[in-house]
Amino acid sequence: MISVDESDGLPLLSKGGAAALSSKFSYWAKNWSWAGQQTDFAVTGPFEYSITGKNATLNLDLVGRARKTSERQMVWEFELQAGSALEDVIGGGLVFKFDLANFGALLGAPELLPGNRGWSWGRADGTHIEMRFDPPLAALYYEAGRKSEVRAFFYKDSVPRGRQHYVATFTGTGDVAIGPSAAEKFGAADYAAWPAEILDWNTSPVDLSFLNAPEAPAGKHGFLKAHGDKLVFDDGTLGRFWGTTLTAYALFGTSPDDVRQQAHRLSQLGFNLVRFHHHDSDWVNPNVFGDRTTSDTRSLSSQMLERLDWWIKCLKDEGIYVWLDLHAGRRVKAADGITGFEEISQGKGSAALPGYNYVNESIETAMKRFNAMYLDHRNRFTGLQYKNEPAIVAVLITNENDVTNHFGNALLPDKGVPLHSAIFMREAAEFADKHSLPKDKVWRAWEDGPPKVFLNDLQHRFDVDMIAYLRAVGVKAPIVTTSTWGENPLNALPALTAGDLIDVHSYAGVEQLDRNPIFGATLVHWIAAAQIVDKPLSVSEWGVDSSGSLAPDRQDIPLYVAASAAMQGWNALMFYAYSQEALSQEHGTASVYHAYNDPSLIASLPAAALLYRQAHVKEASTSYVFAPSEDVLFNRSVSAASSVALRTAAERGRLLIAMPKVPELPWLGRSAIPAGAKVISDPGKAEIPADAAEIVSDSGELRRNWDEGVFTIDTARTQAAMGWIGGRTISLADVQAEVTTRNAVVAVQSLDGNPLRDSHQIMISIGARSLPKAVNLLPFYSEPVEGRILVSAPPGLHLSAWDARRGKLVRAAASYRDGRYALQLDHSLKSYWLLLDDKSPGKSAHPVERSR
Repeated sequence: MISVDESDGLPLLSKGGAAALSSKFSYWAKNWSWAGQQTDFAVTGPFEYSITGKNATLNLDLVGRARKTSERQMVWEFELQAGSALEDVIGGGLVFKFDLANFGALLGAPELLPGNRGWSWGRADGTHIEMRFDPPLAALYYEAGRKSEVRAFFYKDSVPRGRQHYVATFTGTGDVAIGPSAAEKFGAADYAAWPAEILDWNTSPVDLSFLNAPEAPAGKHGFLKAHGDKLVFDDGTLGRFWGTTLTAYALFGTSPDDVRQQAHRLSQLGFNLVRFHHHDSDWVNPNVFGDRTTSDTRSLSSQMLERLDWWIKCLKDEGIYVWLDLHAGRRVKAADGITGFEEISQGKGSAALPGYNYVNESIETAMKRFNAMYLDHRNRFTGLQYKNEPAIVAVLITNENDVTNHFGNALLPDKGVPLHSAIFMREAAEFADKHSLPKDKVWRAWEDGPPKVFLNDLQHRFDVDMIAYLRAVGVKAPIVTTSTWGENPLNALPALTAGDLIDVHSYAGVEQLDRNPIFGATLVHWIAAAQIVDKPLSVSEWGVDSSGSLAPDRQDIPLYVAASAAMQGWNALMFYAYSQEALSQEHGTASVYHAYNDPSLIASLPAAALLYRQAHVKEASTSYVFAPSEDVLFNRSVSAASSVALRTAAERGRLLIAMPKVPELPWLGRSAIPAGAKVISDPGKAEIPADAAEIVSDSGELRRNWDEGVFTIDTARTQAAMGWIGGRTISLADVQAEVTTRNAVVAVQSLDGNPLRDSHQIMISIGARSLPKAVNLLPFYSEPVEGRILVSAPPGLHLSAWDARRGKLVRAAASYRDGRYALQLDHSLKSYWLLLDDKSPGKSAHPVERSR
């Protein structure tokens, strides 16, 4: 299907919900410095779209429109206006990316049309697409000779002042047809009929604090330890964490009273872990170093530390544990005494650390100095140093900072950092000599093979040294090095084994549930492909981000992640993020960076917490182990994106990755294959038939039908359906959902520990789209979930709904017949949170019993 991608308004070719072709605007100034473009997209009519863009760096404005001209053709018109003439710039235009790993066998490789007219892709006797430009483009080429990326430039080497006009015609044959954009699929928003402000930012519509009551204060079980693939406290209690993140201004700008209230609210929402992030980032003012007037980052602000202390104290009192990042976005300054500061700061007053810390000892020393100060700090309210606080269950050395796939290229000789490049090249040469590897290959960080072996060793050496230092300082909590993130292949994993946990970051785009694992990966597949045999797995960032905007189906994802995590046996998950802004009535905005005021996310995050923390979904009894040889691991870029075996195995059973023995990496032990596991040797071989429409987990509890875009959970205590459930009858063991809202989530769960059919306390979570008034401006308007739900449960129960305006549960209508309650859902409900229990709603905002 050809449709318009709403991020840039450009062509998107998909099959089975996976992108075979994606495209974006890309521009560069001098020396390949990035010239980002701000693009706005709008649907102006059925299959008609407008695109506007502003490129401040190149002083370039764009006005475009796209329209469907036939069942198999779309036309784009681009009007570009350059306000000034620029010489000695790279230029740019459009970049097209072709997923040859998953679609190359079907469609071959793209071919360039003569005369810079565009490209074509496919088979002459089958599926075929073509993108033709008029007039001819300024440049058209394969990036670095790789046919998986075609660059189609409107400007090359210069940007002449004045107007440029291009027409691009996209034509498909075979089974290619024009389909609606995501916005058209979900339908127009009806703000007049949708209720506003169904969620209050400072109170919780549910109360799951009974989950944390036995843990309060957090830390009562002693320190957490990694034991095999489990997390265990000193007293033998198993650690299982459903968390979120407090970041930036939420940490430093929230008043003490609001901190106490929000800590309680976090407990009510079901969280038992909170990660502190962007505490050190220079865009946060003030941050842990103080305000922007500080001349260096050698000392910490006692005032800002006190604010972190109070958060830790209040969270601990609620039975909520804390994850501390040691380095997130810190930038060193000239007064910090960093060797080679001038070359990495590039004329600015500060410099970022990622990549450079692996070769620059002065940066490592600065990080150690910070780590010691931070972890030696004594909490004013608990009396404990952070390093001696059992409520702090993990520390992360450095956030999203690897040389194995991301920042190795920053150290290359052509990057203008000669001191750092010299160290890097010397290390590469010594590694090559030591292991008889080709010197002309090992330093080439962008290539698979020997470079990836060397880069893992370089990263591992830093990690081992820093871990030893932290242990010497007195850190008792598990230590995590960095995360696998940003679509890292599996050859980025070996270095991470130095830490106590393997950590992952993974984000969802729109319509994850529609994605056929034969053709593409979901955020769950990316997480599963990082679970190394006999190592605990944490996910310190997972989220829902539709190209920087709020995904219209974000309510579907929390239960999908939680159910998958329970089945896979993952140990700790943290949603990104609870808030990036100060938590107060005055500062509320709508953003992908916080969920605290988002009705769509809060609709299902508590349901996900209950399912995961109480293990309503069984851990898979079947294990699949991908056991690559050294050659496959390092010479092939195997990942969730390229491997159909990993994707399909992760939905049927538990997926594990086994490390091979690598002579050049003596610190990497060969993983022991668990008894009874099914070993995957071919990453390209699917574990399901190629024409399958759905997959069911080995327990039969989870079912995902990508043809319908529906995911269901059917267990004794949680029964739920989400995705494109509108117009369908979803029948589960004790629940039947008949919803007319196109895309929604319905979850029915037992709160008293009994199976649903015997439960006297049932939480019902529903949710659909919530859209802000404009861009990031509140209030949220929430699409009603309409239809009915039938629930088999004992007689004598009453239905109530959360009323945000009154701050309490109020009576709602439900009928009982033949052992089932019928709940009618319509726009008058004005709530996503329902309770079916044997108590009449009272004045208490949270009547849910504290039970286990």
